[in-house]
Amino acid sequence: MPQVMEFKLPDLGEGLTEAEIVRWLVAVGDVVEVDQPVVEVETAKAMVEVPCPYGGVVTARFGEEGTELPVGAPLITVAVGAGSEPEPAAVAESSGSGNVLVGYGTDHSRPARRKRVARPAAMAAAAVAAPVAAVAAVTAPAPAAPEQASGPVPVISPLVRKLARDNGVDLRALRGSGPEGLILRADVEAALRAPAPAAQAAVTPVAAPEGATRIPLKGLRGAVAEKLSRSRREIPEATCWVDADATELMAARAAMNAAAGPKISVLALLARICTAALARYPELNSTVDLAANEIVRLPSVHLGFAAQTERGLVVPVVRDAQSRSPESLSAEFGRLTELARTGKLAPADLTGGTFTLNNYGVFGVDGSTPIINHPEAAMLGVGRIVDKPWVHEGQLAVRKVVQLSLTFDHRVCDGGAAGGFLRYVADCVESPAVLLRSL
Repeated sequence: MPQVMEFKLPDLGEGLTEAEIVRWLVAVGDVVEVDQPVVEVETAKAMVEVPCPYGGVVTARFGEEGTELPVGAPLITVAVGAGSEPEPAAVAESSGSGNVLVGYGTDHSRPARRKRVARPAAMAAAAVAAPVAAVAAVTAPAPAAPEQASGPVPVISPLVRKLARDNGVDLRALRGSGPEGLILRADVEAALRAPAPAAQAAVTPVAAPEGATRIPLKGLRGAVAEKLSRSRREIPEATCWVDADATELMAARAAMNAAAGPKISVLALLARICTAALARYPELNSTVDLAANEIVRLPSVHLGFAAQTERGLVVPVVRDAQSRSPESLSAEFGRLTELARTGKLAPADLTGGTFTLNNYGVFGVDGSTPIINHPEAAMLGVGRIVDKPWVHEGQLAVRKVVQLSLTFDHRVCDGGAAGGFLRYVADCVESPAVLLRSL
């Protein structure tokens, strides 16, 4: 008699507590292998394929496409083994299989107890032929879902989750203080000690006219709405802006791209200018720790950039941007943009940013007052680069002009630092030699 193993929706990291089923990759009766992706889900941060740690026959699926499931809810059940012969999946499980996201790999830090053996075709056929009713008759309790493999996605302790759940703390709203942003018990307790926000007024449902379309505010759209709302509630932001003559910057880019080698994007040059400016004004590369009542200046620039996709606005993050050349920045922007367009960004690609560069000029607009990407402290907005009349060397000329705007958290710095940052960025745009002097 096969043993039924229940696979639950695993912790996908970064404090995520639920995911929406986008597409089932297997059907009831299918034979699956260990670590084979069985479902595609959408979290508040990305779409990911979830692999199953068991090999065998799928006997049940839980949830239709479009259904939202909490972490820990059953996803599928798999019949493994035949008679007294151990199923290879069970052996693999004991040796540490059970990765959470495709690409993170299985944990090999623990030695395997037995080698995985090939699954005999006869065994697979027999398992497929086993009636579902017989499988359902197995009354032995299913073991707990396997631990998440070690890797770049931290696992939140069940005790921490219970503490948060019992006290109504939203883990998605916390910034973990543990390794790689892991949320610890101390983080939840600090959130409980923080002053409670003012009670919100009762929300009255909107009486929509006939023919109106209602779009659920969930998934990525819901996450964006929650984050932007929190930013406006918590951050006392201010915006300053300046017009800059980008003629020399565009000429420098044209000269660089005329030489042999990969092409350099305008966004990459602006990013390099930003990292140089942040080195001079590090207060803008920081975050505010409300629990400790402290400003935390961050040692590295993890540069986020706004990317519009069919699923909505996402902000991929370029790690350690301060140590990258314009060529490296251009390549990384291209790689992350392509992943964003195809919906293949991993949660780690969308978290951990310390400063955001927003190029809304691609939409054909000149200016904006962007909302800060919480919990960051600032965002630089760049409008379109367009020919305009400009006084150059005492003469009226047609020059390529761009509007730059900086929205900043007034808690981390005053207008002097914000203005100094923006003026330095504008000076580098107008005269790239200014940047070369600081490198």
